[in-house]
Amino acid sequence: MSCAFSLLESCHLPCSRYLSTTFRFSRGWYQMQRPIKHKTLCLCRNMQTFACELVKASYVPTPQTKPKDQSLAKVETIGAFQKLPMVMPSVDIFQSASRKAKRVLPTKGIANVAKRERNRGAKQLDALMKELAVPLRGYIENFPKRIYLHPYERSLIELTFGAGNYEEVLKKVDALRKKVVSVGKEHASLCAKSLSKKEAEERLTEGLEKLQEIFKCEGQAIDDLLYIAKTLRAMPVVDLEMPTLCLVGAPNVGKSSLVRLLSTGKPEVCNYPFTTRGILMGHITLDYQHFQVTDTPGLLKRCDEDRNNLEKLTLAVLSHLPTAILYVHDLSGQCGMSPSDQFMIYKEISERFGNHLWLDVISKCDLLKESPVVFITEDREVDHLELVKYRKIGPEGALHVSVKNEDGIDKLKKKVHELLMAQMERIKSKRIQDNIEVA
Repeated sequence: MSCAFSLLESCHLPCSRYLSTTFRFSRGWYQMQRPIKHKTLCLCRNMQTFACELVKASYVPTPQTKPKDQSLAKVETIGAFQKLPMVMPSVDIFQSASRKAKRVLPTKGIANVAKRERNRGAKQLDALMKELAVPLRGYIENFPKRIYLHPYERSLIELTFGAGNYEEVLKKVDALRKKVVSVGKEHASLCAKSLSKKEAEERLTEGLEKLQEIFKCEGQAIDDLLYIAKTLRAMPVVDLEMPTLCLVGAPNVGKSSLVRLLSTGKPEVCNYPFTTRGILMGHITLDYQHFQVTDTPGLLKRCDEDRNNLEKLTLAVLSHLPTAILYVHDLSGQCGMSPSDQFMIYKEISERFGNHLWLDVISKCDLLKESPVVFITEDREVDHLELVKYRKIGPEGALHVSVKNEDGIDKLKKKVHELLMAQMERIKSKRIQDNIEVA
């Protein structure tokens, strides 16, 4: 170490002292000029460096410019719900903390009974407070904030639990944690100041009962957080890099039946509207390539302000996920909605999401008759040419299929494959464009 420090000190001496070195030999004195190589000594943990340029035989420091930040921008991805921590019920948290706190022993070597008892009481209260507060702090830190989530996941939270309820539950859990810490420290301090063994025991019992009462009264927030975690963790995960086909249409038009036919998804199929009460996910494997299929709740003819959360969930999928759309129509009159209302919904969705890849399908074609179905509430003398055409054959270029008779299913599968391959090319192009913009 002494050699190292002497070398370090030499670095701070004027360099002219070492420009020449004198050597003494047996026959006389000789002076030789030679360059001195200074070795770098890594004796400091942090070192500051600067660049210099040579100007007229003198070193002039130049400010070092920061390189351009070429790091990729933070990309919002989906999957935060699967990383949520496991939340224990409030009763289990308190029972586990109580068992661990009771095993805490007083500090060894305390001969005085009163001192030993107040030491034990203070340590047990402090241990109980920590065992209760640490899990709650972990929940607060590991549950993501909505602003950092993907827009699709933010919509899922809002539509599933209501606006602001997610944040409100986290705030209640944090308030419970702070209260436990405050009360625990207060009673531990009182127990440590006890003057007798009996007083220390009373302070300990009082502190334990107070913490138990707090957890019993306000522990519902933890159980609410447990419900939120279970619900979010059970939601299907959408891969943004995998082409996705989204089935859209009015309620009870046959979307779920097509999902069961096209993919591995097994949604419930019933003859009543709003059978699908959430986003259901299935997968397709074609030519060793994997694709996603989503079944969405049906849409009704009304403005966005009047839509229920199920309908808003469908719109959230179309708004925030890069999906291709398979729009399903039912002109047989079996779905409970008139073709005129379906036409109005179709026009609205096609105008709002016209930038998506699109495929129209007429389901239940085995039930279609020669004359178009007209509900009693509809105007039979309507002169809207597009609507008249829609009642007869549906949108231009629509495929007619029947799940019951399997009519047009092979053609539908082929078209779906082509649509998903086009969606894959669109995803690749967007990824390349994003990389070019970042570079």
